[in-house]
Amino acid sequence: MQRAKFALPSIVTLMSIACGFGSIVISVDNAREGAAQDYRLAAVLLVLAGVFDALDGMVARATNTQSDFGMQLDSIADVMNFGCAPGLLLYCWGFQHMALDHPTLLRLGGMASFFFVACGALRLARFNVSVGRTDPRYFVGMPITAGAACVASVVVAWPSPATSVLQGGLIVLLLFAVGSLMVSTVRFPSSKQKKSWGALVLLLVNLGLLAWLQEAYFVLFFACYIGFTLLLNAAWKTGWTGVAPPVVYDGD
Repeated sequence: MQRAKFALPSIVTLMSIACGFGSIVISVDNAREGAAQDYRLAAVLLVLAGVFDALDGMVARATNTQSDFGMQLDSIADVMNFGCAPGLLLYCWGFQHMALDHPTLLRLGGMASFFFVACGALRLARFNVSVGRTDPRYFVGMPITAGAACVASVVVAWPSPATSVLQGGLIVLLLFAVGSLMVSTVRFPSSKQKKSWGALVLLLVNLGLLAWLQEAYFVLFFACYIGFTLLLNAAWKTGWTGVAPPVVYDGD
């Protein structure tokens, strides 16, 4: 029973990997047919991978089974689930169907997808070496899970594959923009902020918007999340302290 208890967090992490791998398989299998619902399913699996990614830490803390092995396994899973899987999904969904008519766009899409994956890997490496050296209330750069959910939300909202150069160009910009945010030094608020009644009201408002907007909600959420974060960082630059700025550590 003791050994089984220590295996629980790793099992949850493997379930997260299974979701990420399933998303990759669906993206590859669907590259020729371009079925909208299959692309949406691949994107939803990435969201589910994020749920399991959050659960494995909760299970480890609840059972007091945190370990270096679990941390390494979780980090490896994050590279695949939230780097490679969304990068491949956006490549197949955004560019593969225009390969014959626009080969240059296909190559540009491949570079943009790789840029996203590379930035995600760099973001994870920086996080792993910065634990305990940055203000825990804020992430330095967009978390890779949020970056993956951000690009996946576009597929959830508009699952039909891109069919024009304009659409392909916008997807290229999306991948470069989100990738750049992940490796930036912009401070993103974390869930470790102090809980308040205002946070509860905000949660209820978001649940109401989800019920109303359904698939389109996620795009709106991440647009507001990024916009608010950029405005908050700009306000800190001007000296505003209405929201407590992050504590700067030596070498931060």
